[in-house]
Amino acid sequence: MNSAHRNAPTADDPRWLAVLARDPAADSHFVYGVKTTGIYRRASSPSRLPRRENVEFFDTAQQAEAAGYRASKRAGGEQSELDTARVTQACQCIEQADSPPNLKQLAEQAGLSPFHFHRVFKAVTGLTPRAYASAHRGRKLREQLAKGGSITAALYDAGFNANSRFYESADQLLGMKPSQYRAGGTNTEIRFAVGQCSLGAILVAQSHKGICAILLGDDPDALARDLQDRFPHAELIGADPGFEQWVAKVVGFVEAPALGLDLPLDLRGTAFQERVWQALRSIPAGATATYAQIARMIGAPTSSRAVAQACGANPLAVAIPCHRVVRSDGALSGYRWGVERKRQLLEREGSHCPPEKG
Repeated sequence: MNSAHRNAPTADDPRWLAVLARDPAADSHFVYGVKTTGIYRRASSPSRLPRRENVEFFDTAQQAEAAGYRASKRAGGEQSELDTARVTQACQCIEQADSPPNLKQLAEQAGLSPFHFHRVFKAVTGLTPRAYASAHRGRKLREQLAKGGSITAALYDAGFNANSRFYESADQLLGMKPSQYRAGGTNTEIRFAVGQCSLGAILVAQSHKGICAILLGDDPDALARDLQDRFPHAELIGADPGFEQWVAKVVGFVEAPALGLDLPLDLRGTAFQERVWQALRSIPAGATATYAQIARMIGAPTSSRAVAQACGANPLAVAIPCHRVVRSDGALSGYRWGVERKRQLLEREGSHCPPEKG
């Protein structure tokens, strides 16, 4: 036991006097643990004061946690801010490192055990440290390849220390061969067709992996330009009679949700976005969920705002039903293709779903 950080208070200990006075100025200097409850608190905590002999002091919350104490419920807000600061620092470490640091290194830097750090990191970001590092490498890889540099330089700059590891994961990260991505999709075929539905114009596009875009709007030409911006050098193949059946299937689902929609999808997002999108697909037609509920569903209860951003980045309307996510008060919030379309989709799904039994 380190007596410099953990010791019983004496009658004239200024820290104990600060606790008695509930002095907020002392909050940044120490925390105190209560042996009988296993809880630690800030000096200004309004909780019932413990007996002097049951109190021990720590310079930081990390030291109290390392000694086996946990934050009081009243300190939850403070602890959340502390956890966020720790995770922010860890994220910066991951992003700045030449190769991803391991869990033990990150936990030591945060002053936590590996198990506790792993849990805190996932709660704040919605990702494990390894998944965050992978997503960051994927983002760096895409940025470097988009500049047109060499693939070898891009893979080492993104933190891949072996060609074999890079090529094993390249197709999953990029959705195509690295040379094709670097050329903006050159030699990649994207088949698409534009149709009409009760919500306006609809564009459906497919790569060799599956449906990669379902776009809604008022102007068919604008939808085609949007697709071209997403794949600037791909070979876009339109007006293919064989492909129009996919558009008909999507339109049929929009008009009659009870038909269901089972399509192979080509998801291209960060690890966090894809987790959100998978969660959205579990919401049945006729039901809704809040951003907070989705955040809890993916194990990231403090990431409601990031969930909303992932919904806004969704390029697959109706197939990934972000229209089924509402605010905590039940009100409709922003929708990439317009709130009125969101309202119509929800009303249509509600009217086409059979009533619950019982």
